[in-house]
Amino acid sequence: MDKMQSFSNQLERALLMLDKGAAEKTLKEALTYGAPADIAGELVSLTLNRIGDAWQEGKLALSQVYMSGVICEELIDKVLPPQSQMRKSQPKMAIAVFEDFHMLGKRIIFSSLRASGYELMDLGGGLNTDQLTEIVEKEKIKILLLSVLMLPSALHVKALRQKLNGTDVKIIVGGAPFRFDEELWKEVGADAFGKDPAEAIKIVAQMMEEMK
Repeated sequence: MDKMQSFSNQLERALLMLDKGAAEKTLKEALTYGAPADIAGELVSLTLNRIGDAWQEGKLALSQVYMSGVICEELIDKVLPPQSQMRKSQPKMAIAVFEDFHMLGKRIIFSSLRASGYELMDLGGGLNTDQLTEIVEKEKIKILLLSVLMLPSALHVKALRQKLNGTDVKIIVGGAPFRFDEELWKEVGADAFGKDPAEAIKIVAQMMEEMK
């Protein structure tokens, strides 16, 4: 077993036990093996991916995924503060709940991405097409992650895509309607669909690479 896998096992155990002290100790020990941004991002991403996979398989509660992301986010902020030059270089990114106020899914993805070393704006919830279009254009956002709860909201992503056609923003969607119909994201004009935090991290990383 390589060193990173060993650290990931330790971190996973600490997170699932909500033992922030043990998680911080593991992260600090891992950081002695390389650059903080590289080690922290790799270790946290690897661990949160496994936790996300376990939730998908029904082995963990959603609350465990959520708290794991929150703890990792807090620890990463100690190592890589929001203004740190060591955070991952990236185009501007934001996340929002589209036409709804159900925040849990958004919060999990937000925490997981920040815990993996990415910076992104949290736009909150209840935003409609016009509001999001205005924010994206004003802030020059290049990657927009949208969480939706109900099918009508998911279908309205198509109108948002059309309003943003004059921009180069990429739209990543997630939420129950897209999990029920895994082709729906294509129908509404999104660029990608993520089932869980692990997929969101992978999609963002791929888009970042393509935008270089």
